[in-house]
Amino acid sequence: MSGARILIVDDDPQIRRVMRTTLIAQGYEAADAKSGEEAIEKFREDKYDLVLLDMNMGGMDGVETCREIRAGSDVAIVMLTVRDAEKDKIAALDAGADDYVTKPFSAPELMARVRASLRRLPYGTESGPQLIQAGDFEIDLQTRRVRAHGTETRLTPKEFELLRYLVSHPNVPVPHMKLLQAVWGPDYGEEVEYLRVFINQLRKKIERDPSHPTLLLTEPWIGYRFKL
Repeated sequence: MSGARILIVDDDPQIRRVMRTTLIAQGYEAADAKSGEEAIEKFREDKYDLVLLDMNMGGMDGVETCREIRAGSDVAIVMLTVRDAEKDKIAALDAGADDYVTKPFSAPELMARVRASLRRLPYGTESGPQLIQAGDFEIDLQTRRVRAHGTETRLTPKEFELLRYLVSHPNVPVPHMKLLQAVWGPDYGEEVEYLRVFINQLRKKIERDPSHPTLLLTEPWIGYRFKL
């Protein structure tokens, strides 16, 4: 997705400048904001394909900004953080981020995360039926529409792609690494916490009782399975 429009949100002007230069050199369009509040305003005024969002800003921090953006948009979001603790990474994903990268990071690492978050699986790549039903759950793989309990539910692009991969391989345990590489890309495989957070989010949206799932099942020590 060269040419994609990216919003950089960081309170450090040098980091904003370096990221903007790096992105433009790779063929992206880049704008920047120095705070969460400014990012929200820019986001309301213009359209972006991806947001690079610092987690540790003064005022409205990255997690709060992420939640605010995610409440009304499916834009790809990558969180930037100096923290490497798992709880902080999970907080970023829980807030709606698609991915995160820990500072300090190299330009190649940043660009890999950008490409992974902009990555969208094309329509109709899977063989088999495009409309899948299981009880009061229904997913149309062609139109990307999901209904659960008689109501259409909104999924983020990554949530949809994870669910699509699982429903396209029903009743088969899919290993963690295979899922990560199918949805995020070949550079992934160890980020099991991504799957825990995203599966939990999906269960809240499609399961009648998320604490006792009947569709998205955990296969201990292996991965996940969609029960059809």
